[in-house]
Amino acid sequence: MKSAVLGLAAVGLMFGGAVAVPASPVQGKIAKLAPLGADFSEGKYKFNRPGINHGAFEWRGRLKDTITTDRHNVYVEVKVHGHGWVRYYGKQRSSVWLHKSNWDGAQRYTGKVKFRVCRDRGALRPDNCAPEQNFLYDWDHA
Repeated sequence: MKSAVLGLAAVGLMFGGAVAVPASPVQGKIAKLAPLGADFSEGKYKFNRPGINHGAFEWRGRLKDTITTDRHNVYVEVKVHGHGWVRYYGKQRSSVWLHKSNWDGAQRYTGKVKFRVCRDRGALRPDNCAPEQNFLYDWDHA
């Protein structure tokens, strides 16, 4: 009887340790990004742990068109490791609150992300973009 209880406890420890993940997501603030014509403020992010919201990089903030007379829109772009840029447009002559999640469906969690804010100046001129922000979380050493 005693050995059966010890064996059951050992199995519980073995399987319990196999699914251990950080108790809370890793989170922080996104610095204000303000290229000419655009403004991204009140930004926050979190790296969701595996099994929560697809292990996504979840972010939010206010995107504003700051030159209302130029007829150009503004956008946020997010690039998850191994994928292309995903673009989220704002609204011309206005500001919008964005709350989005980005992830790689082939992975349990996201750990490497690039983030930028730009003003879309059309096909003939290059866009105005703030310096790219990089976010990295090493889940293997959490």
